[in-house]
Amino acid sequence: MTSSTGCDAWRARARSGIWVRSTQATGVLPLVIGHATRLAQFFTRNDKVYEGVIHFGYSTDSYDMDGVATSVETPMTLELRTLESVLDGFRGEFQQVPPPVSAKKIGGQRAYELARSGQIVDLEPVGVQIYELQVLALEGCEATIRLHCSAGTYVRSIAHDAGQALGCGAFLKTLRRLASGDFKIEQARTLDDLAALVKEDRLREALIPAAQLLPAFPAELVDAVTAGQIRNGRDFRVSPFQARADSRYVKAVSAQGELIAIGEVRLPHLYHPVLVF
Repeated sequence: MTSSTGCDAWRARARSGIWVRSTQATGVLPLVIGHATRLAQFFTRNDKVYEGVIHFGYSTDSYDMDGVATSVETPMTLELRTLESVLDGFRGEFQQVPPPVSAKKIGGQRAYELARSGQIVDLEPVGVQIYELQVLALEGCEATIRLHCSAGTYVRSIAHDAGQALGCGAFLKTLRRLASGDFKIEQARTLDDLAALVKEDRLREALIPAAQLLPAFPAELVDAVTAGQIRNGRDFRVSPFQARADSRYVKAVSAQGELIAIGEVRLPHLYHPVLVF
């Protein structure tokens, strides 16, 4: 499936998942469908890893190469020391203003709708965190970067703001999402791959069992009686001998390997099913 952003896509069916990489891929994107859409809340908060190219010399209204130029082009050659000094301001935690051409809402309307109709977009800054930001290469007026960031971070804004700090303007030329939480680009499959598997009746090879998703959540094996109680909304106990580092959530899994529920801690070793399958 090709998303509107051209990202690689991962699909999770009600009881299984598929990694899908589009032929126009610019990164990995977790998607959930069917009953598994209830798991989406856990994926949207995932950290992200990106690799992209920033073009310095002028800015655009969308902060990327598809936008209209908002400054006169200034020929320049980047120096690593100067660029690193500017990028230091984007390492760690800081308040970031999203791009005006974004999906953020203002008074119930998407910011990009207001921006494209010629209205002034004034977005509030939001807290983001950059865990790692590396300069991989410099070539003339372009820098290739790689960053690991919190959910909600706009790499376009980093490019734009870096250009403003250097006084020359900048925009994000290319961007590729390499990871979204536990989902990595190496696991992605193209639509052609999936079509070939379907033709050979081997699509199951691309499926990821739902019980294997959310690996950060400890798995608790439950018997048939307990599984029935969980599906009726009953709290369930977990073994006090299994190390789970006080995890807020656990996965209740049947002896057959099926995901029964996601449980949220209520008391030590006692969990309440917040999502039931």
